Amino acid sequence: MATFATTDLSYVDGYKLLTGLVVPRPIGWIGTVDADGRPNLAPYSFFQAVASHPPTVLYSVGVNDGDEKDSLINARATGEFTCSIVGMEVAVGMNQTAAELEHGESEFDFAGLTPEPSIDVKAPRVAEARASFECRVTQMVELGNQPNINVVVFGEVVRFHVDDEILDGTRIDHAALDAVGRMAGNGYATTRDRFELIRPQ
Repeated sequence: MATFATTDLSYVDGYKLLTGLVVPRPIGWIGTVDADGRPNLAPYSFFQAVASHPPTVLYSVGVNDGDEKDSLINARATGEFTCSIVGMEVAVGMNQTAAELEHGESEFDFAGLTPEPSIDVKAPRVAEARASFECRVTQMVELGNQPNINVVVFGEVVRFHVDDEILDGTRIDHAALDAVGRMAGNGYATTRDRFELIRPQ
């Protein structure tokens, strides 16, 4: 079995090993607005649900040579964001929103997506997504050393939006949700193949 000390790895090699092994990763499709109310939308596969009480999610933003992405700048300025869940029906649109656009340019427009107004936060959601969360930032944690760091944005979910067709009470029909996960490189996976294991008593 090969073994690698992280101190001996380049940034790229460490990234390849981590993202190749931690798979599939859920995708947080993060919506924000800037101080002037201009919307931004970007997918993050360093995303996860991390607490249920209060319901809390996080996404991690890479900052290279001090160049911050709009998803971080806007969340810091407004204290809010949304997270739309990526289903197979919007996977191509999600990929389009990963394009490097100028600050303030709308990924919604670029990808042909509809910004849906939220109720409790100013950041829009993706109207075409079958589920989304409205979130308020609770903390931001910097990891790494300048000038290349990651900033982990924690947000408390203050409202869920779920398409009636995928909902049974508060249970989700995962076949209908048809969520997409990120593998490595250009690879993605769906959640169509599933199995059950009964937890031991």
